[in-house]
Amino acid sequence: MRQGGGAGRNGLAGRGLGGDSRPVTSRTASTRSPRRPAWAGRNYSLLTAAAVVTSLGSQGALVASAFAVLEAGGDGGDVGLVAAARTVPLVLFLLIGGAVADRLPRHHVMVAANVLNCLSQAAFAVLVLAGEPLLWQMMLLSALGGTGQAFFGPAAEGMLMSSVEGEQAGRAFAVFRMAMQGAALGGAALGGALVAALGPGWVLAADAAAFAVAGALRAFLDVGHIPPRAPGGGLLADLRDGWREFAGRPWLWGIVVQFSIANAVVAAADAVYGPLVARDHLGGAGPWGLALGAFGAGTVAGAVLMTRWKPRRLLLAGTLCVFPLALPSAALAVPVPIGALCAVMFVAGATIEVFGVSWMTALHQEIPEAKLSRVSAYDWFGSVAFVPLATAAAGPAEDAFGRTAALWGCAGLVVLVTAAVLCVPDVRNLRRRTTPVAKGVVERPSADAEHPSADAERPVGGLG
Repeated sequence: MRQGGGAGRNGLAGRGLGGDSRPVTSRTASTRSPRRPAWAGRNYSLLTAAAVVTSLGSQGALVASAFAVLEAGGDGGDVGLVAAARTVPLVLFLLIGGAVADRLPRHHVMVAANVLNCLSQAAFAVLVLAGEPLLWQMMLLSALGGTGQAFFGPAAEGMLMSSVEGEQAGRAFAVFRMAMQGAALGGAALGGALVAALGPGWVLAADAAAFAVAGALRAFLDVGHIPPRAPGGGLLADLRDGWREFAGRPWLWGIVVQFSIANAVVAAADAVYGPLVARDHLGGAGPWGLALGAFGAGTVAGAVLMTRWKPRRLLLAGTLCVFPLALPSAALAVPVPIGALCAVMFVAGATIEVFGVSWMTALHQEIPEAKLSRVSAYDWFGSVAFVPLATAAAGPAEDAFGRTAALWGCAGLVVLVTAAVLCVPDVRNLRRRTTPVAKGVVERPSADAEHPSADAERPVGGLG
């Protein structure tokens, strides 16, 4: 799954703006501790701490919610219904969430979403601890959580992008993702152990507490240095404006289309085919959990790498690193022994994290601050829209073509769409900026010398 956006797209923890162009304001400088790196201001530190807390809780809650359904007498289909109940409102409300986040103070949107997630998870925990919850109750509470995430994701991405500036933005994003991915990896392991020791209800309660703590941290975010938003023409006008910003950049919509397919087929392989292959050939759930853990460890390693490596051609380097995402599906199709599968998963996790940091850096330098959340919402929407359809179609595809052929198809589609997006010139040519852009000047994506028109400039908004 793509790691490029939101608070961590894979963990829904799960992706900008002319930050490299803005000089440090006196407010930003005054809130920076001398013990922190120059790029780690107060807002950045609060956002990173909050993301670590929610990643720890949410990853454990994913395990807990599945076991809560099973302990209530449900089967695998019921687990899928509860998961789908979260995904559907996430898809439906993402675009609205992006427009709202660009219209209202982003930290207010984030805190409100955290409150909704806290209350829904607390109610879920009470139902589980009190007795046997009904399926519709669990689906409703899961849907409320997905709705909160739809409003939180674009606001959080905009807030993170606007919390850093200068040439070290890429390193800042890498450190943020390293902390978040490490917390997600630990949260999944800790959550599984706590579900076994205490039961799913207490893990869900811990997740509710994590949302409360994270919301409290985000309430202290300082947005006083963000210029006031100009009055708009309404929500629909904001959505149309965001669409124009999104559709006018071939590199942006090209990669979103790429990942709308890649995320979908990888989700089908991970959620449906992987557990089946593990059951039939690898020894069951334990080895499959080990393989998923290797992927998570790879994402941490990739983030560590990106704290040091700053590829000049951001999207070219990132897109080339998407090709290994096809390897896990191919390894499951063979299938390879568990040791080889773990190695493949580690490589895939590390390389997709290279893409994730490169993608965030590209958004940071190319998208105006005032439109960032709307653009982020279109990005998220494209990335998750086909996931429910792909996971639902995985079973029929296996019946029609066989599991091995379906897995090879997943791998082939990842390679095909990744090769196709390399045909977009801006994907190959967009470069990391190393010099500031004067405020109020227009700048378009930096490209090769063979494309001098790309040196034209566009307005860059202020940063938060």
